[in-house]
Amino acid sequence: MSVRRYLSTRDQAPAVSLDEAIAAGLAPDGGLYVPERLPRVDLSAFDPDGDLAATAATLLGPFFEDGVLVQALPAICAEAFAFDAPLRPLARPDASVLELFHGPTAAFKDFGARFLAACLRRLRTTDAPPLTILVATSGDTGAAVGAAFHRQPGVRVAILYPDGRVSPRQAHQLGSFGDNVHALRVAGSFDDCQRMVKAALNDTALQREMPLSSANSISLGRLLPQMGYYAHAALGWWRRHGAPLDFIIPTGNLGNVLACLWARGMGLPIGDIRLACNANRTLPEFFAGADYRPRDAIATLANAMDVGAPSNFERLRWTFDGDDDALRRTLRATSVDDATIRAALLRHARDHGEVVCPHTATALAVLDQAPRRDGRAWAVVATAHPAKFESVLEPLLGQPVPMPPALASMLDRPEHSAPMPADDSAFGQWLRALR
Repeated sequence: MSVRRYLSTRDQAPAVSLDEAIAAGLAPDGGLYVPERLPRVDLSAFDPDGDLAATAATLLGPFFEDGVLVQALPAICAEAFAFDAPLRPLARPDASVLELFHGPTAAFKDFGARFLAACLRRLRTTDAPPLTILVATSGDTGAAVGAAFHRQPGVRVAILYPDGRVSPRQAHQLGSFGDNVHALRVAGSFDDCQRMVKAALNDTALQREMPLSSANSISLGRLLPQMGYYAHAALGWWRRHGAPLDFIIPTGNLGNVLACLWARGMGLPIGDIRLACNANRTLPEFFAGADYRPRDAIATLANAMDVGAPSNFERLRWTFDGDDDALRRTLRATSVDDATIRAALLRHARDHGEVVCPHTATALAVLDQAPRRDGRAWAVVATAHPAKFESVLEPLLGQPVPMPPALASMLDRPEHSAPMPADDSAFGQWLRALR
């Protein structure tokens, strides 16, 4: 059964089609678009010999069925899922790692960014005014969006990132595109960047002057495709072992967790979902029973997860009809400090040859504490290639981390970024000058 309407989490905006939700990014009341309900899928609908793109197309079909993009969905998925997300065994016998970093910018964000770009390219008309895509990034999202939209006609991209709070290689990636992609280093935190993007999207006068949209996981066009790799990994495991697959997911803004949770809600064989967080404790404290309390983010080794006010918490609450007790019964979150991240990085590399990024190390630290259970298995989600974090890993491990060719090519380009105060009005003025 298809999904016909998409609603705002704040319930103060009209329902829209999926095409409209993808084009807008954020609802006019400041809320996030959600499907009116999660559809169910029959596992027999998935081709047992299908690749990742085929699995994603089957999974996403009910969301697109009543839109103008339905006929193009297989081609969109083929563009977005053009590289694999392999599930590889870890040294621990009941655990594997789901590698999501084999795309052009070596991070899981490549899947969603390429999907969104493929959708927007088909939704736009040739005579439409230029669309400006806004993206706040704590490290990886901006590069993935920049790569997906680079030199795409009729589209401009503004990437906002917290100055000094991303790795040197991440910063170089963000400023390496040029042309229609602009990198702004903000004198503040990721939460400041996220607030500035939302303020611009909610500025009705600005929207009248220039069409704006978002490429963060606040956009359904970014979030929905992320369900694809969870579905594909879980289906493969279920076919081989006859059991659901449990996931440990590094998280900051909650989009990747929500994608896994929604895939499970659609009927995919996914078991327990555990959240691995860094020293930013907004989510661990909530899941431990405290009131939800956003706060300023603090800087950690796992910088892409340095989020104190995760946007997708609104969608998470919507998924459980606002029942926080039910939400807490369903998910668990563990906070991992920098010392524990370092220890996990060193132990897994030294003892097992498992070299991972600091974000994936938070998940490995949670795995180290997780019980072994008969007939059940954990999949640790690897969100970025370790070579993006050489300033953390190489001094710790005492050896270089080989770079994938796509990352090396990007780092060979010159880079440029412009300074930006953490001020909504200053960003609005910059956007107006962009015209």
